[in-house]
This record gives sequence, structure tokens and C-alpha cells, in this order.
Amino acid sequence: MIIAEGIKKFKEIEKKIYKEVCNLGIELLLRIIEDMDRQVMESRDKRKYRHKGIAKSVVKTVMGELEYERRVYISKEAIEGKRSHYLLDEEMGLEGIIGKMSENLSEAIIEAVCEEPYRKATERISELSNQGMSTMGVWNVTQAMGVRVEKEEKAAAARAKKHGGTGEVERKVLFEENDGVYLSLQGESRKKHGEHGELKVGIAYSGARQTGTERYNLADKVAYATFGSSTEFHAGKEGVIAGYFNVDEIEQRIINADGAVWARGDIGENMHYQLDPYHRNRAIGRYVADDEKRAELRELLYGNEIDKLLKTIAGYADGTANDEAKRDEHENYVKLLTYYTNNKDRLIPYNQRDDLNLPEPPGDIVYRNLGAMESNIFSLVGRRMKHRRANWSIRGANHLAKLLTLKGTDRLAHTLNKIHNSTIADDFAAQINAGLSAAKIPSRIGKGWNGFLQGSIPNSLTWLRDFCQIKGFN
Repeated sequence: MIIAEGIKKFKEIEKKIYKEVCNLGIELLLRIIEDMDRQVMESRDKRKYRHKGIAKSVVKTVMGELEYERRVYISKEAIEGKRSHYLLDEEMGLEGIIGKMSENLSEAIIEAVCEEPYRKATERISELSNQGMSTMGVWNVTQAMGVRVEKEEKAAAARAKKHGGTGEVERKVLFEENDGVYLSLQGESRKKHGEHGELKVGIAYSGARQTGTERYNLADKVAYATFGSSTEFHAGKEGVIAGYFNVDEIEQRIINADGAVWARGDIGENMHYQLDPYHRNRAIGRYVADDEKRAELRELLYGNEIDKLLKTIAGYADGTANDEAKRDEHENYVKLLTYYTNNKDRLIPYNQRDDLNLPEPPGDIVYRNLGAMESNIFSLVGRRMKHRRANWSIRGANHLAKLLTLKGTDRLAHTLNKIHNSTIADDFAAQINAGLSAAKIPSRIGKGWNGFLQGSIPNSLTWLRDFCQIKGFN
């Protein structure tokens, strides 16, 4: 079979081969499914299930849409509240899902959406999956997955509140950092909340592992994000922590935040709060214009001479109080004094405090200075959601942020695998079916990501030989 007859450009040949291989894969998958259906028919409990005919179905895969037929069975007495059964679908893990989609395709969509805008992700998946998709369809899949993740998080938060966490990782010290990122809002969200909304983000980890001469990665990192209230944020974060760590074994918790009340939360027993070093140090540069005074205050701050620091700032404020020409300078000194006074007990970093003795870190984990939140804000959600002139609804941004935090902590694939077999919410099901219709051909997708150039082809021709041996291909 000459599949590239008349084509001279390598790019076009590559596309043609890719499409043909996908079609061969669908054909092979169909034959495997037909064989499985026969095996299910022969091995079923004939006293329970009676064969009543054939029904068609469609499953969307990374190779394209697969239309197949499978046998329908009925039971003499209701089993789990139903009489009709598709035993093949149950065997393959597809039973009960509206708008069936393979786990591989679902994961590919979510992975693409976490990296690129929805339109680009649609183009990428359309080419790689050898089928047409709409941007709305991809968006709906993302929202459906986000809904499921949110339900998992709420269940975990409820368990954590009742001290019923499922985490198995045992650590004696837990570091936590919280901060927010403002995102541009659109539509009803903008009318209700204004032009921008704060997405609350938190991470927790057990320390750091050295990965290079001067490079460290956070160990056992988990993350949580929400547009919800402070109460919702801390409840959800506790659920994520309790789902990974055995919280009963944690002896000390060190919390690093910028001073915002919501970010600090309630400080309980064995919980210690420090002001984030970045925000703490930046305050002097923001409120003090004189270079000599800046240097003096920084020396006091870095030397942990907190009482003297506050007294010096107060002196600067008093010295400018009655000078109208220095009104702005005076107000800035007052702001700096207020900020530091409100956080007086948190200005000294945890590892420089005399009253805090932490257990030794386990294995190759080390304790380092805190302040990883700024980079994590960018790597977890900012890179995908903050720029590119993106505007968000709170609901849509909330769902995507939950997927992004899972991806950023290497837990996305595990979580998607866990929730994949749950039924897609009814309000998304019809839209997903329509949005991913095969009638929407790839030619309607605009220019951008080229899946044929980015995708890989098996590095052996053994697979082609095996295909050719199948009846109908030779």
C-alpha cells in the first residue's frame, strides 16, 4: 500500500503516515474489543445474564473515535438497581460514563490545558488524536475534571476536620507557605467582584533535597488553591495535607506568609508563624527613600534587633510629623512601623529563634530558609493564568487552578486515574458529547501547534509487520 503516492514534502508524508497509523490502531482496537466481547459472552454467568441483542457505542481515544458494537444483557432480578447490562463496558471501565472518553485522551486534554490556552490546547489535541474538537468541548472536559477534583478536596477536608486523614508519609516537621495572586476577571465575576480577584495559594513540604551544587527541590510538596474564603482555603489545604501526610506524626508546623490575616490563619499549638522574608525585606525599600536610613534599618532587621528597629522607625516618624514638606515621608514611616509592629513576633526567621528546637530532618532532607512561595506562585498558577491577557470567571479559574496545583506537585496523573471512572456531571455531559463531535474536522482548527511534528512515532517497524499480518490489512 503506497500511502504517500504523489506527495513529495516530508511534512505531508509524516502527516499521512501518522493518520494511517492512527486508523490502523483504531482497526486493531476494534478487533480486540470484538474478541473481548465474545469472551465476556462465553464466560458470563448464564444463570444471571441473558443475551438480548447488540447495541452500538462510541469511545473517543487518542487515535480517533472508535465506533463499536457490544452485546446487551438483562438480569432476571435487579442487580444494583438495573436490569440491562453492558458487560463489556463494565469490564473495560467505561460503563456508566456519558460521552465515553478513554482515560488516555482525558489525561492528554488536561495536560495540554495546563500548559497552553484553551484554543492552542484544542489544536494540539485535535491533531494528536486524529479527530476534530472544539475549544468549548475541551473547556467543558476541563471543568468536569475540575468539579471532580473539587469534590475530592471537599471530602478530604471533611475527613481532616474529623481527624480522618489518609496520608501515609511520616514527617515530624511541616513547612507551609501561603500567598495570593490577583487574576483579571470577566463577565459576571467582574460585575460581582471587580476587575481582579485574589486566588489564594498554599504549599506544604517537609524540607528540601539537594539536586545540584547550589540547587534544591522542595521535598514532599503538596499544594492547594481556591478563590474561596479564608475558612475554605485553610479547610481545603488541611484536607490536602492530611491526604498526603500522617498528621498525627507532625510535631512542629512552620508557617510563612506575608502578613495578611487570611494567609496566616489560626495559629494553634506547635504552630509557628514567621513573616515572609521577601515581603519583610521589601517593606524597607518600599517605604524608606533615604539610602543611609535604608542601610541602617536593614542592618537592625538582619541583626534581629527588633526593639531597636521599631524604636528607630518611630523616631523617623516623629521627626517628620510636623513638617508639611515631609508629609508623604512621615506617612510611609508610619506604614512601615505599623507593618512591623503588627508582625513583631514574626520578624525573626524560624531558624534564628532561640526558643524553637526542631527535630532532626530525616534521610537526605534538609531545612532551609523559607521564601519559596514567590517562585511557586509563578510555576504553579501564574505562568498559565496570570499573563497572556487572560480573563477568568471565578468558577472556571478555580477548576483550572486545582488541576494546575496537582500538575505542579506531580500528582495530576494519579488523581485523574483515581477519579476517571466517576460519572461526568449531567450539566457537562451533553456539551462534551457535542463539543467533541467527529463532524468538527481538524481543517477547521487554526494554525499553531503541529501535533505531527511534536508527536512521536514508534522506533521499530515490528508494529507495522504485526499490523500487516492481520486479516484485511494485507
